[in-house]
Amino acid sequence: MSDKKYTVAETGPLIEDFLEPVLDAADFDVEYVVAEGETPHPDFENPEVMVKFSGPDVDLLLANKAEVLLALEHLTQEALHMPSDDHSKLCFDANDRRALRIEELRMSAVTAAERVRKTHAPFHFSPLNSRERRILHLALRDEKDVRSESVGEGAIRQVVIVPADMKTLPEPVIPPRPRPEDDGGRPRFGGRGGRDGDRGGRGDRRGGPGGGRGGPRGGPGGGGRGGPRGGSGGGPGGDRGGRPRH
Repeated sequence: MSDKKYTVAETGPLIEDFLEPVLDAADFDVEYVVAEGETPHPDFENPEVMVKFSGPDVDLLLANKAEVLLALEHLTQEALHMPSDDHSKLCFDANDRRALRIEELRMSAVTAAERVRKTHAPFHFSPLNSRERRILHLALRDEKDVRSESVGEGAIRQVVIVPADMKTLPEPVIPPRPRPEDDGGRPRFGGRGGRDGDRGGRGDRRGGPGGGRGGPRGGPGGGGRGGPRGGSGGGPGGDRGGRPRH
């Protein structure tokens, strides 16, 4: 991990400049706030900046194990040119999903370690991103008779738990490819054709009362970069599609 410090004042505007067109194109009815990092599990995760989502479409971000939320997080990290070792310093969250996920991974690691003790056979987790692999490793860092290792490359990189004395690591398990019918014919992103016939009329997503760089945006008040672009005045910088914000 690098020594670079990520702050809301410096990173927030860059995050917003990337997210705004992406969320508009996907037609997600969500708002977000860029805030200082916080976590109830500092031993496992201690981000410096968090992006917290809310709104009617937040369940779409959390569907399928938060696939879209994690994709947005990863794309934003790449857009900010963050080194992979620094990815844990920026966290996307919605409905406290991160805290719940950390606890789920911790419990899964403990259960898998107990299974390996009893069977003396390796246990493979499904492929995970680097942050979640790190949580599994940290959960087992004090174990004496089992250990965790990462195997595989790229999209199939995964954690395997093995007996501590196992010298040769097992090969990664390649997950089956999803069948086309698994999607049920539903669109992957948004795909509602723009509610009320307008794909771009959500105004400013940076929601919450107040304003100012680094805090919630889009609340009641005047214009300016720290204020809403979708206020009731109807002047320049108003709602980009003529539709009121929620």
